[in-house]
Amino acid sequence: MPTLPYPSTDLQEVRTRNNHARRIVAGFASAMPALTDVWRDIDGALNDMAALLAEITRLSAELHDTRLDRANLLAAMRAALAAHADGEPDPMWYLRDELDAPEMPSAASRRQA
Repeated sequence: MPTLPYPSTDLQEVRTRNNHARRIVAGFASAMPALTDVWRDIDGALNDMAALLAEITRLSAELHDTRLDRANLLAAMRAALAAHADGEPDPMWYLRDELDAPEMPSAASRRQA
């Protein structure tokens, strides 16, 4: 798999820091109830981060599956071209085989969403 143009972020570390920040906010909220609206806003932003992390995790898995599909199709194309160059009677078999291959469960569930 090609390297990403940006450093990979450790999502578990982000989740851990988010949970830690939520505990700190909860402590401040109980110690300073006069700022309830402020603490509620901060807690809402931290909750948004949890939802974003879940979406990033889902999209990363989808990207991985898409890259694998692309790599498999590219390999089938190269095999078909080589088979044609070798004079095989049915060089397109490699493409048909890849296109007819059963989908992985994660790919099939993505298309239903």
